[in-house]
Amino acid sequence: MAADALHELVSAYAGSARIIIKWPNDLLHQGAKLSGILLERQEDSVVIGFGVNLAGHPEDSAKPATSLLAITGSAPDAALFLDDLATSFARWLGRWRSEGLAPIRHRWLDAAHPAGTPISTILADGERAEGLFDGLDESGALRLRLADGSLHVIHAGDVFLI
Repeated sequence: MAADALHELVSAYAGSARIIIKWPNDLLHQGAKLSGILLERQEDSVVIGFGVNLAGHPEDSAKPATSLLAITGSAPDAALFLDDLATSFARWLGRWRSEGLAPIRHRWLDAAHPAGTPISTILADGERAEGLFDGLDESGALRLRLADGSLHVIHAGDVFLI
């Protein structure tokens, strides 16, 4: 839900540039990371942190990064962007509460890299796997199709586009 809210907003700011979601919560433009979302559970609450490269991005990162300034030629006002993010987040939170996960999942899949995209994973226990992105299950977990045709469902871990 948070990724849908951020993707909707960033896409509006990015104009015609295609922004995609990489599971679970990163936004990419042409393979370069534009933003990320971190979630942390605190008792009965979830704290959500959004990081968006508005006016700058790391140049010497091991993985490519970009910013809205680099994509569009102008950086949005940070305060206005934050207000717009709060509005987008509230709208998507309302949809989740009233309609459930299905429309959130559908919107996420429409904005993600396509099924069949090669990916590699590192799970929390250090296990590594490579395969093809096969969508999301009904709970939002990543479906990874392995070379032998079997399906591996991933609930948490790092994912890298190959």
